[in-house]
Amino acid sequence: MSVKKEASGRRFVQVEVEVPGTPEEVWQAIATGPGISSWFVPTEFEMRDGKPVAVKLDFGPGMESRSVVTTWDPPRMFAAQGEGWGGSPPIADEWHVEAKSGGTCIVRVVHSLFAETDDWDNQLTGTESGWPGFFRILKIYLTHFRGQRSAMMQWIAPAAGTVAEAWETLTAALGMKGVSAGQRWTAPAGVPTLSGVVEHVTQNPCNALLRLDKPGPGTAALGAVNFGGQSMVTLSFYLYGDQAAGTVARETPLWQAWIQERFPTPSETSNSE
Repeated sequence: MSVKKEASGRRFVQVEVEVPGTPEEVWQAIATGPGISSWFVPTEFEMRDGKPVAVKLDFGPGMESRSVVTTWDPPRMFAAQGEGWGGSPPIADEWHVEAKSGGTCIVRVVHSLFAETDDWDNQLTGTESGWPGFFRILKIYLTHFRGQRSAMMQWIAPAAGTVAEAWETLTAALGMKGVSAGQRWTAPAGVPTLSGVVEHVTQNPCNALLRLDKPGPGTAALGAVNFGGQSMVTLSFYLYGDQAAGTVARETPLWQAWIQERFPTPSETSNSE
């Protein structure tokens, strides 16, 4: 992975994935609020006179972003520009859909900014490295749950030790130590109902992707990361179908209690002593 640089000062990264579906079906998944929310983060499009004028992404409390739509050409391409990260120049995002033979499409994402120095290259490469994980969720969604309603629940919680140790703690608690891709798996007693097929798992980076049948049809993305010097575990559940919202409402307090018990925040730890 590397940042491409042009004489104009433009710096950009480009990532792509091949997914099943017609251009129109793929467009619904990558260029509508409900579609993007089904595999990425909660998303809304601001509309004016029937056309999108801005995209709002919710990465969590205090981490919302808004980009102005600059190009709209369904079902082939749209572009948006928003504020940079941590003082970087504005970021331009382009989404392309290219039809392929055999009922598939290429989804291509380009992130670019203009700068005279290399100061912001790490942000671009960091963004680039994050997309493969989300593209796996997109591919599962388009393969198994295309067009279905979705609802999401997600947590980020601090964990003791290194990232590897945090991952060890999470996978041990979920009964996932030693699982491999293609394996069926069911969480042990003491964990909220969770079972399905392991679609992807890796130790570096520390993450796993499950295609769920319980608590309902969906996908679970699990991981451990270093965030600002603190090891964190991440759990994101994307549930699909007409019952998804009800399932999320029922399961959220169960998972909240489970996470607070096993990964308490420092304030919770000190209060209990």
